[in-house]
Amino acid sequence: MHSKYVLEGLARGVTLSASRSNQSPDQTILSLSLKKKEQTRHHHANPLALAPGRRSPFPRRRRAKSPRPLRRAAMLRLRCCLLTQLLSSPSASPASQLHHLFSAAVCPNPAFAVDDYLVSTCGLTRPQALKASAKLSHLKSTANPDAVLVFLAGLGLSGADVAGAVAKDPQLLCAGVERTLAPVVAGLTGLGLSRSEVARLVSLCPDKFRRRSIVSTLEYCLPLFGSSENLFRALKSGSVLSSDLERVVKPNVTFLRECGLGACDIAKLYVLRPSTLGISTERIRTAVACIEGLGVPRGSPMFRHALQAVAFLSEEKITAKVEHLKKAFRWSDVEVGIAFSKSPTLLMRAKESLQHRSEFLISEVGLEPAYIAYRPAMLTYSLEGRIRPRYYVVKFLKENGLLKRDPSYYTVFKESDMTFKKKFIHPHKEAAPHLEKDYDAACKGEVPTNFRFT
Repeated sequence: MHSKYVLEGLARGVTLSASRSNQSPDQTILSLSLKKKEQTRHHHANPLALAPGRRSPFPRRRRAKSPRPLRRAAMLRLRCCLLTQLLSSPSASPASQLHHLFSAAVCPNPAFAVDDYLVSTCGLTRPQALKASAKLSHLKSTANPDAVLVFLAGLGLSGADVAGAVAKDPQLLCAGVERTLAPVVAGLTGLGLSRSEVARLVSLCPDKFRRRSIVSTLEYCLPLFGSSENLFRALKSGSVLSSDLERVVKPNVTFLRECGLGACDIAKLYVLRPSTLGISTERIRTAVACIEGLGVPRGSPMFRHALQAVAFLSEEKITAKVEHLKKAFRWSDVEVGIAFSKSPTLLMRAKESLQHRSEFLISEVGLEPAYIAYRPAMLTYSLEGRIRPRYYVVKFLKENGLLKRDPSYYTVFKESDMTFKKKFIHPHKEAAPHLEKDYDAACKGEVPTNFRFT
């Protein structure tokens, strides 16, 4: 308690000195520190000094006090000066020392305006500040927020990083530095993360960073994802840290491993479908049963892709999509299973998109339903930017006798753009000099009524 009052006295001295002179904050703190030491030495050397709590019998002269508004403004100027220096150029001194410095240099401000603080000190925009201030209405002082900002600056976060983290999670400013944030950083570095990686973690998920449970969660997830980089890539897609580790994540991982997926496959599955590890194990079991019913067994190369496609679909939706495939492409149940086993993402495509491809490939190109079922990758290509233009090129070459034999349309559609031009356009530059130009225009959506032949 005594040290608290000493620090508060030092803070007031720093404030008044900084407001009355042109000294820098560091010079002011140093000069006041020396003065305090001299006063302490003189007090111990004076035998007439009064014991704490006793009043002098002699009347004492009243000192003129500086007006509170001026004192408060000076303190705010000092705080903003120091915070600005720290956030623009992170200090090399330990974060705990910086925290103690600010705890001493800032006192409660009854006129504290949260939204103004978020804009002037944290770097938020006015709209961001207005939204964030609703979660910080209980704050009556800048003391804890200042300590948090200094701690984040000590981790190496830039002003922009701090502003982004506070905008995502305003309550980060309410976290206890010594009680929560410092132990979290110690735990994360103990897992092998560098301080720069910890700073990156703050930027990605500040709301989880202020919970000490993040350490145990990452202790489990880091080996699962294989590296911190893989973990950060997954966190950009969605936060595995949001799911209950013991009741959800671990049971799901155990079941997926029973299905033949390795840690690498599970990590990839999560990156592509962030909430996969967050849904119930029972729902994943249901999805696996549907996948097996459609002809994709556990352990097969396409099993992970199939799970990615149906994990978030109910049994009713899966049944409806299967029925639509049968109707649109005139497939039997067996042909649906063949197509799904080769391209599970068919169940993720919109009905209208599949319908348009069916009409073009079957009605206009003249492909057989079974031909498409065994080559479902064709249905994943762009209809307007790839399938139609290439069909028009082949049709033009056939009508003008420039092809010796009919090509496989699957080959026509699957080739890269460079390979397609090399096989079907460049050999005919003399006979059809405008063919490449017309093809490029068609790929951009400017489909000519007829390819020119001059």
